[in-house]
Amino acid sequence: MLMARALMGFGAGNVAVVRSYIAGATSLEERTGSMANTSTCQALGFILGPVFQTCFVLIGEKGVTWDTIKLQINMYTAPVLLGAFLGILNIILIITILREHRVNDSGQQCKNTNFEEASTDEPHILQRNIDQVAVVATNVLFFVVLFIFALFETILTPLTMDMYGWTQEQAVLYGGIILAALGVEAVVIFMGVKLLSKTIGERAALLGGLTVVLAGFLILLPWGSQLPKVQWEDLHNNSVPNTTFGETIIGLWKSASERQNEPPTGCPVEQAWCLYTPVIHLAQLLTSAGLLGIGYPACNVMSYTLYSKIIGPRPQGVYMGWLTASGSGARILGPVFISHVYTYLGPRWAFSLVCGIVVLTITLLGVVYKRLVAFSVRHGGIQG
Repeated sequence: MLMARALMGFGAGNVAVVRSYIAGATSLEERTGSMANTSTCQALGFILGPVFQTCFVLIGEKGVTWDTIKLQINMYTAPVLLGAFLGILNIILIITILREHRVNDSGQQCKNTNFEEASTDEPHILQRNIDQVAVVATNVLFFVVLFIFALFETILTPLTMDMYGWTQEQAVLYGGIILAALGVEAVVIFMGVKLLSKTIGERAALLGGLTVVLAGFLILLPWGSQLPKVQWEDLHNNSVPNTTFGETIIGLWKSASERQNEPPTGCPVEQAWCLYTPVIHLAQLLTSAGLLGIGYPACNVMSYTLYSKIIGPRPQGVYMGWLTASGSGARILGPVFISHVYTYLGPRWAFSLVCGIVVLTITLLGVVYKRLVAFSVRHGGIQG
């Protein structure tokens, strides 16, 4: 299992290769739409993957066995075999269909993939330096975008268990439904952002996406006077839990055996903030999730589209590798950050810090806004 996961980790670099290929095979005008289409396909994969896995449950644990090669196909092995089949199919498509195709930012065909021999008209432009400040800034922007969504995915289950007294099974089920809905919403946004960027430009779309994300986390901040249901199961003293009249009646109605079989629900009293932090209402959570489902896809596709244009009409594999590494680091650090801050300080501190991070990111975008332009536009090869 560890070896398989390690090999899959090497395969994660394919994302950088795909983006690099698209950047080299499209003109500036085509770039945003092509990147958005790629993100749409990726989002569909994230949606359909769990759907297929759920369908394979119908096969059952026993499944069927191919005695000739001692292969058992059941609900556990079928997803793996499907993944292997799709991998083989991709290899065949790459060998038979995919061809090296490179154009400059104007869309003119290049002779080969070596930008130094691409044309005789633009060598003075291609020899110009890439704006490294814009490159670093875009990496930071991309890091924050993935950091924010990764921490939202991580905190969704414990947040709903603490705020609404859901069991772990309920939190996983309803959280999965929410994330699936966000995936469908992301597909729509990915398609719509292509049209929007033609009207207002990629930089404005990125700024708008970050503003929507900020609004989403501002809405998620706790307010009011109602406190969450506190989990007193493990408290062995004479303290009286802060329960409502309805909860008290329900507790008396249930038999002792029912109460013993049920896992404790609510906000654990070990988390001191549960005793004074207001509850985050379900309407707040759903509204915030809807806004994140708008802002995240827009920021995602706009950030690496701008990045590819900043690098210009030269091989982008190394640069795209840096961007992918930035995103991978965000998906590692985001869950660690939110888990610790939420557990020890509560949602008010956690989401306030996230809002602060987004405000700093918007400020960074404002500082480098004029530098986030295409390589050819910056050096006068194409009119912006």
